[in-house]
Amino acid sequence: MTVSADLDRRFREAATTMGLLDMGFDVVDSPVGPLFVAASEQGLAAISFDPEPEEQLERLARIAGPRVLRSPRSVDGARRELDQYFEGKRRAFDLSLDLRALPPFTVSVLQELARVPYGETTTYGALATRVGRPRAARAVGTVMNRNRIPIVLPCHRVVGSSGDLVGYAGGLDRKVTLLELEGAL
Repeated sequence: MTVSADLDRRFREAATTMGLLDMGFDVVDSPVGPLFVAASEQGLAAISFDPEPEEQLERLARIAGPRVLRSPRSVDGARRELDQYFEGKRRAFDLSLDLRALPPFTVSVLQELARVPYGETTTYGALATRVGRPRAARAVGTVMNRNRIPIVLPCHRVVGSSGDLVGYAGGLDRKVTLLELEGAL
């Protein structure tokens, strides 16, 4: 049985309106390529540079529950703020974040990461010190690599101790693009 595009759209809108989703997602166009974006009632839960949802859906279901559905309206706020950021009209995000299922150390690192100002960079070691674990630079690097909300939680602003651009889950080319957009390079 094939469902018409209109019926599918109406079903997704009704599920969203009635609060029947655990997590909604969509693919958002951006200057760094298409972004997979997911949000729950609690807030933005994921941004991925891999726009194919199949790999993401199981992870999202483990975080929020099994009712994960493509729902463009669920990510409208994130889409709007990302568009403003890429247009150079937004320097800070005002989105609620859904950090469920993350360990306390990860949450503390991500909270400090969110404080790194637009257009500036910091190091893994400096972030480790700011969370009270000065010897945990490598652990901070792991948190950056697994950051499930890049751009909004700006792991692109974290550089090596020498100031070199090292590692970025989205690729160094995207890291360079984001830092150039912010004027940090």
